[in-house]
Amino acid sequence: MQSRIINNKKIYAFKDKSEFLKYIDNQKKILIAMNAEKILKKDIQLQNIINKNIGYPDGIGAVMALKQKGIDAIKIPGSELWLNIIEIYQEKKSFYLIGSTQEVIENTIQKLKTEYPKLNILGYRNGFIDEKEKEILKQTLQILNPDIIYIAQGTPRQEFLMDELIQVHPALYMGLGGSFDIYGGNKRRAPKVFLKLNLEWLYRLLKEPTRFARQLILIKFLILLKLKKL
Repeated sequence: MQSRIINNKKIYAFKDKSEFLKYIDNQKKILIAMNAEKILKKDIQLQNIINKNIGYPDGIGAVMALKQKGIDAIKIPGSELWLNIIEIYQEKKSFYLIGSTQEVIENTIQKLKTEYPKLNILGYRNGFIDEKEKEILKQTLQILNPDIIYIAQGTPRQEFLMDELIQVHPALYMGLGGSFDIYGGNKRRAPKVFLKLNLEWLYRLLKEPTRFARQLILIKFLILLKLKKL
């Protein structure tokens, strides 16, 4: 396991997924999926959270940047990783899930219980949390004491929430963005041909043209990478 600083953000690289899964065993930190957008994002609070936790290459941009720094990194999709963690620890550790709408989180829980009947889910809730509910959530986590907590809200909101929660309840946290929506069937992940060609971003753009402004960031990232300014 190695790491490099890319645009002032620390990103870890692993030779394969099994090395990553072994590394995070018994960790009480936040797993943060790093892609081109997050690498370029100018947010000191988010940057500090990334640097004191475990940022991993979730996007092809992060992989390319690490390779330019001399590391033969692999892409580790967070949309798959959270289920890999469940497969390994379903009988050993306890889980708590937060995120998306009430309908999506309930569909996610129902599907998880069907596919992983031995999974120890201590609780769950949707991702719409005001300050009063946040205090209740903190108390709930302290009482239930889950080992692994998944939060699907989108960046940087999920990272800010995880950083706040880990202060009162140390555990392994992982930000999942829209993974519950995909797992619960509300959204489709890119077909395998797009994934194989590292064109998942293109599939998302074709499905959601409103993402065009966000994809311009990828072009900026590739230019900076080519100029070796990352």
